[in-house]
Amino acid sequence: MPKGLKNRAFGVILCKTAVNMYMTANMQKPAVPEIRPSNEKQSLAMQGFFGIMERWAVDNATARAILGSPPERTFFDWKRGRVARLSNDTLRRIGYVAGIWKALQIVYSNPQHADSWISRPNRAFGGQAPLTRMAAGDVTDLAAVREYIDAARSPWS
Repeated sequence: MPKGLKNRAFGVILCKTAVNMYMTANMQKPAVPEIRPSNEKQSLAMQGFFGIMERWAVDNATARAILGSPPERTFFDWKRGRVARLSNDTLRRIGYVAGIWKALQIVYSNPQHADSWISRPNRAFGGQAPLTRMAAGDVTDLAAVREYIDAARSPWS
């Protein structure tokens, strides 16, 4: 992981890249030909993902589950910065994580509160932590957490 990744400003840039990647991969009209982000941008999105995982103190097994349980070798290659082409599913998952992170930064003025929110039990998720729901394996679990936090931030949108 690059030393600069610990720098919050750099992390924000990487997270914004991940959000933009999500928009590129998933928000285009079907009639428009698919536009794939460059490998460099995909690598930056993955760095942003791992930066968020570090801020949230997420272990490798949980981070891997959030990414859709890629093979261990692939996961650790991504973590080392060796990113080839990412699937749309992986880009979508990174986009959800980046969106959750961004929404939490809007809702909570204190970064420590924002980063610890995903580890605290929440009645909306049956008393489990949002992170547990996010790591359940299905992309719809990420979507549920994203929808919840987006609803909470709607007054600030």
